[in-house]
Amino acid sequence: MVLGMADEGLRARKKARTREEIASTAARLFGRHGYENVAIVDIAAAVGVSQQTVYNYFPTKRDLVLDRDAALRERFVACIRERGPHISPAASVRDEAMALVESIRSIPREELIGSLGYLTAVSPAIRRLSLEMTDRLADAIAAAIGETTSGMPSALVKVHAIALAWVSQTVIDEGGRRLEVGQDPDRVADELEPVIAAIIDDLDRWFAAGIA
Repeated sequence: MVLGMADEGLRARKKARTREEIASTAARLFGRHGYENVAIVDIAAAVGVSQQTVYNYFPTKRDLVLDRDAALRERFVACIRERGPHISPAASVRDEAMALVESIRSIPREELIGSLGYLTAVSPAIRRLSLEMTDRLADAIAAAIGETTSGMPSALVKVHAIALAWVSQTVIDEGGRRLEVGQDPDRVADELEPVIAAIIDDLDRWFAAGIA
């Protein structure tokens, strides 16, 4: 039984490493050649796996750009649902929002210029994908706020959710814009951190006023 659990853990780690290798390789290729000019077969060859292996982890090419979509949504929703009394949804996701900005520092530039933020700045098609991702995030946040907040009209809940989801979109848009003009990742993060912190503070106050 213990050996079986160990084997399962090993397989899970191997799958996670393979997924990350595929995603990071795709980002490098997108940055080098442009999203539209890279095919799944190119990514598979660069990683050294079959095309089917890539599809097993990422059913479509767009999923390679949105590889952190579901995880981000789950983290934001968990923060909102698990927040303590008198903690606003905005305040509850502060750490996650700031971690999103901080993560820019740890990604190699050759991958950053093939990531969602940079591609959003240079590709109308990817811009649409990022907005669709933010719409999904807003819907999930609205459901979480509605489940955990009493006395707030559903229309106002949705407006708050859209504003909070736009924090993520701001990191994508502003981060991509700064990378496109040649800023290094550390400078991008340094300049974005106070911007995102200020937005969170304003949304925190706005939410408090909405349920007062």
